[in-house]
Amino acid sequence: MKSNKINIFEFPSNLGLKKTKFEIEPGVKFLPAWLKKNEFHDRIKPELTFTLQPPVYSMDLDKETGVRNTEKIIGYAIRQAEFLADYLKQDSFQIIIGGDCSILIGNALAMKQKGEYGLFFLDGHTDYILPELSESKQAAAMELGIVTGYGHERLTNILSLKPYFKESNVWCVGNREYDPDGVKPIMDSDINYFDLDTLRKIGIENCTFQFLKMIEENELDGFFIHLDVDVLNDDIMPAVDSRQNDGLNYPEFITLLGMLLSSPIAIGIEITILDPNLDKEGKYTKEFVSNFVKVVEIGKKSVQ
Repeated sequence: MKSNKINIFEFPSNLGLKKTKFEIEPGVKFLPAWLKKNEFHDRIKPELTFTLQPPVYSMDLDKETGVRNTEKIIGYAIRQAEFLADYLKQDSFQIIIGGDCSILIGNALAMKQKGEYGLFFLDGHTDYILPELSESKQAAAMELGIVTGYGHERLTNILSLKPYFKESNVWCVGNREYDPDGVKPIMDSDINYFDLDTLRKIGIENCTFQFLKMIEENELDGFFIHLDVDVLNDDIMPAVDSRQNDGLNYPEFITLLGMLLSSPIAIGIEITILDPNLDKEGKYTKEFVSNFVKVVEIGKKSVQ
């Protein structure tokens, strides 16, 4: 962490998800308030907390891009970037709470406006597909592609800043969808790709060290972490929209994120996809908060 001073940004957008027939709209928009209720804010002790409300939820399919809610996502991304602009260069670490994974677009836009950054993309899915390969047409299944310039220009080239992250500066880690056709697009890209099996084979410490070495060698301004909680094992985090078997356990989670947050050029992390409606008693949320706080404490000790 670049500082033990922490700001929390709340971006509770659910525009990147398609609702199911059992809901009015995806419940991830309640995540900031839910984490606060479960003592996240009290334990993190942020210097400042900011909230940016998203546009009203819809499932409008944009015919030009083939992505739902394109106009609203673009508008919200620009506002996110404006919100973050004054803090990315300051002596503070940003914790950004979603919402769904489409909030990465605005966060990436903010960083590109400030310099060249790396991305550690920690997710149970690659989220690197084009709309024509997506049944849901939801941006939360495409955001890694969008922020690396893979997709329609209206989303990938907001403010003429394409790409927000260079593919070679991105680590995609933890995917556990192993279908060859599904992973072919990312395998054909310049993204550094480590599915869960590969991560465990080469070692979490080794993978993370190689990422940090890349950041240094490429002389980047810093790096950002995307954390979709569905990267965690389904037994300890089932409160997500797209469940899968296996996933990181908490000791692995702490080792990996502890190393990342111990870096002085880690500028922030986003937390996405945990749906309070799928954890009514808070059992899984409380465990997540406790383990995430452990990671933050590791990062703070590295600053001292």
